[in-house]
Amino acid sequence: MTQTIDTAAQDRTIATVREALADVLERELPDLGGDARLFDDYGLDSTGVLDLLMRLEEAFDVEFDTEELEMHHFATVRTLADYVAAAASA
Repeated sequence: MTQTIDTAAQDRTIATVREALADVLERELPDLGGDARLFDDYGLDSTGVLDLLMRLEEAFDVEFDTEELEMHHFATVRTLADYVAAAASA
């Protein structure tokens, strides 16, 4: 039962990350799944990262520790969603 809840929560987090990313990029995104690469598949750039982080902070009512953020957190939609979920539950 917990696995189902965790999977559902992860799916919601991934969906919210994708929605915020679509807003930042100002276009609809093809659904490439959680393993879609933010920079290579969706074309996110460094300016977009800042905008995306601000939108996610608002969506999840959390403040990210910029000292803790690393490039690997932005590898895929799933890695960013995992980071967001961990920060939100801290």
